[in-house]
Amino acid sequence: MRKYFGTDGIRRIANTELTPSLVYRVAKAGAYVLSKHTDHTPTILIGRDTRISGTLIESAMTAGFLSYGANVKLLGIIPTPAVAYLTKKLNADASVVISASHNTFEFNGVKYFSNKGTKINDSIEEEIEEIMDSDKLNNLNAPNDKIGVSEIREDLIQEYKKFFINIFKKDIDKYNKKDFKVGIDTANGATYKIAKEIFDELDINYMIINDNPNGTNINYNCGSTHLEQIRQHVIENKLDLGIAYDGDGDRCLLIDEKGNQIDGDICLSICSKYFKEKGELKQNTIVATVMSNLGLSKYAKENKISLKQTKVGDRYVLQEMLKNDYNLGGEQSGHIIFLDYNPTGDGILTSLMLIKILLEKDVLASELCSIINIYPQVLINAKVSTQKKFDYEKDEQIKQAINNIEKEFEDNGRVLIRASGTEPLIRVMIEGEDINYITKKAKEIVNLIEEKLK
Repeated sequence: MRKYFGTDGIRRIANTELTPSLVYRVAKAGAYVLSKHTDHTPTILIGRDTRISGTLIESAMTAGFLSYGANVKLLGIIPTPAVAYLTKKLNADASVVISASHNTFEFNGVKYFSNKGTKINDSIEEEIEEIMDSDKLNNLNAPNDKIGVSEIREDLIQEYKKFFINIFKKDIDKYNKKDFKVGIDTANGATYKIAKEIFDELDINYMIINDNPNGTNINYNCGSTHLEQIRQHVIENKLDLGIAYDGDGDRCLLIDEKGNQIDGDICLSICSKYFKEKGELKQNTIVATVMSNLGLSKYAKENKISLKQTKVGDRYVLQEMLKNDYNLGGEQSGHIIFLDYNPTGDGILTSLMLIKILLEKDVLASELCSIINIYPQVLINAKVSTQKKFDYEKDEQIKQAINNIEKEFEDNGRVLIRASGTEPLIRVMIEGEDINYITKKAKEIVNLIEEKLK
């Protein structure tokens, strides 16, 4: 079991758990592992979101890289997918995003990307951890004349904007309508500025909320984890679509013109149907995770599309896509990977793809969504201690309760229980036909877990 890395990098309370000294070690060990096979001075990019702790973590990270002898380009506040894109475009040796994604401001995190712009795999993270806790770390000091240098390159985010203009400008100009208007919630996060620039350049009418970050309001009752504001915004202003990004911009959820949620499973359905019609769905396959709704499986079967499922985490979706040359995959939570364009989930890319399809087909968002029937699903988190979050698999009473409920829903639903990879939580998900009943059963399991694993 990994000591520091979870399913999406390292994520902890900033300055108490994610301390500058820990970050320094993560940087130094990461620079060594990710560039040890190169024959040149490594270059590493660093991007961050809008958290107040971002510059603290950035400083410690930079110091670790420079001490090893790596050069650093500081990208400033920038969405995670932009860092991934720039890593590949600039032929950097690696990159780091400083973000805790959808979590509130007191958390922060570190996630590495390889020179291909993809999140590093588990084995590399394990190697970094091994170096971090070994005596070898003390020997990874550059000679006096080989210490790395850093430079501020916040201008590079404009390359990310050009990326979207090249993909979407022609088609959106062709199909756009003057009365088509969207709402955008940037969660006071990394997309707060660049999203406006991109939508302005594409001449898409929009209204925007939660685009005034102050360091502590990122994801606070807004963005993709709190859709109430954007839903109300869409309905009150009679908008065609609502878009909610998360704090680091690698995912989005949407709202149709009636106020209904469009989650990742629905996005995958809409995009796979569109790609298949265009002959662009590679291997006629979608990749999703075990958390995907039963409705996605039924949609795929009805439309003669193959559905491959992985364990939870967009990195595992990507691994499956790369392994078998698939080009569309994602998670119910809104991480959608369009591998023909960018090797990571990208909230802005997802929203623009949906807008393009909406405009080209000239239909309402609710009509696009009608191709899939989403089953009621409830997800409740059991709060446990970090040390005990995997013990639910060992406790006999919990195991028996889980076994009983799995048998109950094996013919008309689904049960999935797993430990969070980033937080001291055990996630209890039940899918079925009656939302009130599945909520009741999920709460029973959660209460038992919390009682036994305090």
